[in-house]
Amino acid sequence: MIVLSCNNVSKAYVAENIIENITFTINDNEKVGLIGLNGAGKTTLFNILTKNIEPDTGEIYVAKGKKIGYLMQNTIIESKMSIMDEMLLIFDELIKMEERLHEISHEMSILAEKKDAAGLEALMNTYSKLNEEYVEADGYGFRSMIKGVLKGLGFTEDEFDKPINILSGGEKSRVMLAKLLLQKADILLLDEPTNHLDIEAISWLEKYIKNFKGEVIIISHDRYFLDNTVNRIFLLENKTLKSYKGNYSVFMKKRKTELEQAMKQYEEYEREIKRQEEMIKRLHAYGSKRNIRQAFSRQKALDKMKRMEKPIFEGKKVKLKFTPKISSGRDVLSLTGVAVSFDGKKIFENVNINVYKGEKIGIIGPNGIGKSTLLKIIANIIKDYEGEVSFGHQVHLGYYDQEQTNLNGENTVIDEIWDEVPDLNYYEIRRILAQFLFFGDDMYKLVEDLSGGEKGRLSLLKLMTSNANFLLLDEPTNHLDIDSKEVLEDALINYEGTVLVVSHDRYFLNKVVNKIYDLSEEGAFEYLGNYDYYLEKKAELEEPDDEEAVTKTKTRINAEKKKERELIRDRQQREKAIRELEEKIFMHENEINELETKLCQPSTYTDNFLIMSLNEKLIIRKKEIQDLYTLWEEYIEE
Repeated sequence: MIVLSCNNVSKAYVAENIIENITFTINDNEKVGLIGLNGAGKTTLFNILTKNIEPDTGEIYVAKGKKIGYLMQNTIIESKMSIMDEMLLIFDELIKMEERLHEISHEMSILAEKKDAAGLEALMNTYSKLNEEYVEADGYGFRSMIKGVLKGLGFTEDEFDKPINILSGGEKSRVMLAKLLLQKADILLLDEPTNHLDIEAISWLEKYIKNFKGEVIIISHDRYFLDNTVNRIFLLENKTLKSYKGNYSVFMKKRKTELEQAMKQYEEYEREIKRQEEMIKRLHAYGSKRNIRQAFSRQKALDKMKRMEKPIFEGKKVKLKFTPKISSGRDVLSLTGVAVSFDGKKIFENVNINVYKGEKIGIIGPNGIGKSTLLKIIANIIKDYEGEVSFGHQVHLGYYDQEQTNLNGENTVIDEIWDEVPDLNYYEIRRILAQFLFFGDDMYKLVEDLSGGEKGRLSLLKLMTSNANFLLLDEPTNHLDIDSKEVLEDALINYEGTVLVVSHDRYFLNKVVNKIYDLSEEGAFEYLGNYDYYLEKKAELEEPDDEEAVTKTKTRINAEKKKERELIRDRQQREKAIRELEEKIFMHENEINELETKLCQPSTYTDNFLIMSLNEKLIIRKKEIQDLYTLWEEYIEE
C-alpha cells in the first residue's frame, strides 16, 4: 500500500531550479535513505512533503489518517521547563484522563457514603469507559516509555530534571529527537538525526528505527547508520531523484557499475562523434558535389545527435599521496597515567596510550567522556592534568578542531593553501584543491564565506600540506557530505604520516583506522583493528578463544571462570527477577479486572463500605502495576 507519494514536483528559488520533476512512492514500512551533496535540495524536499513550503509544480499524496513527524536539522528548542516536564507535555491528554479517573474515583466514594445508587451506577459506567480509553492509549506505560527514549538517547535519570534552557546545543537537539519519537507519528522524516549522538545512542536509534512500525525517510551522511536502517536509497543529484533498492553499501556497488557503464557509453559516443567528424572532413576534401552533399547530410545528422555529458566519475577521487616534509621517529607519542578533572569531578584517569609512526588510530567513547579534552591535552592546549605526555623524535603536531581555528577568514581559498606550500606552482595548487572538491570559482571565494563543510575540507587540506607529520583530528567528518567524507578518507589512507582521530563516524573508522582506543572513566582500552574488529572483540571478551585459553596461566583461567560464573549467576538472577515481575504484573492485571467488574455489579451499589474498599484497592493496584512496569522495563534494557 502506498502511504506517501510525490508526482512531478519542482521548486525554484528566484530563477534557479532546486529540484525538477521529482517522482517517487513510499510503501508500508519502508525505510529510505535520502542522500546527495550539500545544497542538492534534500531539506527543500522535506519541507515540501511536510507542507512547510509549496512546490511550484506537482502533487504530494499522503494516505488518509497518516501523521508525519519531521525532525529538522539545527532546530533548537527554547524552554525553561525540565526535560521530563517537556516530554510530559506530549501526553497532556493522557495526564488529564488520569486526573479525571482520580476525580471520578473520589466522587464514587462520596456517592457511596450518600447511598446514591443511581448516581453511583452512572459514575461507574463513566469510569469504566474512560479507563478503557486510558488503557488503550497506554496510560500505564507512557512514563516508562519516556524514560526509555531519554535513556536511549544518552540522558541519565539525574538529568531528567535539568532545565532545557541550560542544556548545550547538542543536548537540545536530542530533546527534540526524543519529543518526535514519543509523538508516535506514522511517517518519520529525519534530517541528520545522528548529529550530537554518541555511538551508543546511535546504536539505540538504529534499533528503534528497525522496530518502528511505520515509514521513515532519513537524510544522513552517516553511511554506517544508513547501512543498518534503510532498505532503499534515494539519490538526489542534478535536481532529479533516482531510487535504488538496498542499503547504502548495496547502492554504492550499483552506483559504481552504473557510472562505469555510463563512462563506456560516453567513450563510445565520443568515438562515434570523432569518426563522423573525420568522415565529414574527408568528404569535403574530395570536393565532388555528391561528396559535399553527403558531408552536409552527415553534418545535419551529427548536429541533431543528442549531446551526452561526460559522467562525473573518478575525477573526484583523491589520487594524491600526502607525504610529510619531515619524517618522525618510530615512537610518536606516549601517554602514561593521564587523568583530568573539572570542578572536582573526575573525567577520566589512568589513560595509557602509545602511538607509533604511520598508525591511523581512532578514539571512541560516549559523549562527555573527554575525547576532545584528551586531544587538547596532547596538543598542549589544556595544561592542567595529571600524568605524563611525551613525544618522540622530530614529531610535528597538526591539530584540527571543529571550529576550524587554523583558517584565515580574509584569505581566498587558493591563497590559504598557497601560503602553506609556496614552492608549488599555480597548476599544482589547482590540482590539489580540485582533489578536495574546490573547482573553478570556488578557489577564489573568501574563507569567511565558505560553508561549514567547505571550511572543514579546506582546514584538513591545509593540515595535510603543512609541516605536520602527526595529525590530531577532532570529529573531522562533521558537516561533510558523503562525497567530501570519501575524499577525506582516501586522503588519510594515502597519508604517510601518523593520525589520531576522535570520531563517532563508524563507516569512517572502519575504512581509515587500524587501531582503536575506547575511552572510559577508568582508562583507554586498546583494540588492534578497525571498528568492526572492535565490535567483534568486545563481544568475545566474555567468551575467550580455546587456543588463547591454552596459553593462559591457571590463575587467569580460574579468574575468568569465576567471572563467567558470576555473569551466568547475574543473568540467571535477572531472568528470574523478570519472570517474577511478569507473574506479579499478570496477577495485578487480573485483580484490577476483577475489582473493576465488582464495582460495576448492581449488587455492589447498596454497600457503601464495599464500594470505598474496592475503589481504594483499585487505586493502590494501579499505582503498583505502573511501578512494576517501570521496573520490568529497566530489567529488559540492561
